[in-house]
Order: sequence, then structure tokens, then C-alpha cells
Amino acid sequence: MAEGTQHTDDIDPVLVIIPTYNERDNLPPLVRRLHTVLPQVHVLVVDDGSPDGTGEVADKLAADDDRIHVLHRTEKAGLGAAYIAGFRWALERDYATVVEMDADGSHAPEDLPRVLDALSDADLVIGSRYVPGGALVNWPLHRQLLSRMANLYSKIALGVPVSDITAGFRAYRRGVLETLPLGAIASQGYCFQIDLTWRTDEEGFRILEVPITFTERELGQSKMSGAIIGEALVKVAQWGLHRRTEQARSLLGTLLRRVRR
Repeated sequence: MAEGTQHTDDIDPVLVIIPTYNERDNLPPLVRRLHTVLPQVHVLVVDDGSPDGTGEVADKLAADDDRIHVLHRTEKAGLGAAYIAGFRWALERDYATVVEMDADGSHAPEDLPRVLDALSDADLVIGSRYVPGGALVNWPLHRQLLSRMANLYSKIALGVPVSDITAGFRAYRRGVLETLPLGAIASQGYCFQIDLTWRTDEEGFRILEVPITFTERELGQSKMSGAIIGEALVKVAQWGLHRRTEQARSLLGTLLRRVRR
């Protein structure tokens, strides 16, 4: 697990993955803010064939800055698939830390140094809206209620001690991504974040949450849909049943071994 101390002024190679679909106006200012805060980090834009020209904007940024890379995909295949492609790209190179960050500006690059610093004591650090110090800005009430209910439902169903399991602002140590079965993960939307979190917990890695300020996007449209919500409800129930069944089997096995002694 985590060893040593990590400081943002002397960090191992860090890759920030930013999935995009129709984010041409949001992407350039986000990357500028990120490199103002942490000039040494690299950025991988994973664009799903955005019809608004986001991929071309990303290519122009990359042409002028060798810290910026672009991975083009031919169709909109979902957030989870975009991140999996980005993870594989990172693992083919020497990045020690991989960060997830939304393109819409809801995740403040100014919070990233604290997220990276927390990796000195963890394998996965989640930028959390729902721990002391976390905040929501300009988010509609119905979205807040949906998010809080989703997190409570997931926490109870899976038994994972994480307050913001759906959060999409997070940093992984390379070893976590090397361990997880990336090829078996097919979840999309915020269900993808739940999927990776419980798998990380199952593998015995340490998870920490640090407070962040989440700000509602000013430009573009949210990608949330009824299909994404439905996927999360069904899959979390399935994962929860599987996990509780395995825990019960383990407990029963322990009891039987004690009886036989």
C-alpha cells in the first residue's frame, strides 16, 4: 500500500484524464487553470467524436504543449469506456498516478494538490462533496437530493465506508489500476465510479476522502439521464447481493471450522 510521503512540488509522473463530449468552450480554460496550479502534470483528453469540434480544440492545445495528449474515439461510448481507454493509455506509459477530472469545470483544479497530497496515506483519494469541508455551488436541489440518495443507497447496499462513492474527481495509484480487472468493467455514468470504488475496497486498498468544492457547470449540458440512473440502481443491488453473499459464506466457513476443532 501507500509508502513514503508525496508532495505536490516533487510528485511522481501524474496524468489527468479528461473525457470530453461537446466541451470545446470548457476545455481550454480548464487546462490553463490546471497547469497554473500544477505545471508539471500531464493531461490526456479522451474525446468521443464530439460533433462540436472539441477534438480539434484538444489537438490544437496538444500541438502547442507537450504536456497535453489526445485520444480520439469514433463514437460516444460513455464515461466508463472513456476512462478505461485512458487508464490503459496511462498504464502503457510511466505514470505513477492517474487522476479523473470532469471537463465541465465542476471540479476545481485548485483542489487537486490536496487530493494528490493525500495519496501519501492512500491508494485511492476521492474528492468528496459530502465530508466536512466539502461544498456544492449552484447545483439544483433535485440534483443534490438525487446524488445524496444515490450515495446513501450505495453505501448501505455495498457496505463501503465512502461518503461520496459517485464522485468523479479522484486520484489512483498506478498499482490499483494494474490490479483491477479493467476488461471486466462495463459500467457507465456515475455507476462507473461506484464500480471502481467497491472493487478497490474489495482488493484491500486504502481509500481516503478529502473535501472539495463542486460547482455546477456554466456552459454546456449535463450528461445525466434516466438510463444512467437505472443502470446504477440495478447494478448496485447486484453487487451488494454478491458482496453480502460472499461475506455470509466466509462467516459460515469460519464458524464451521471452529465447530470442527
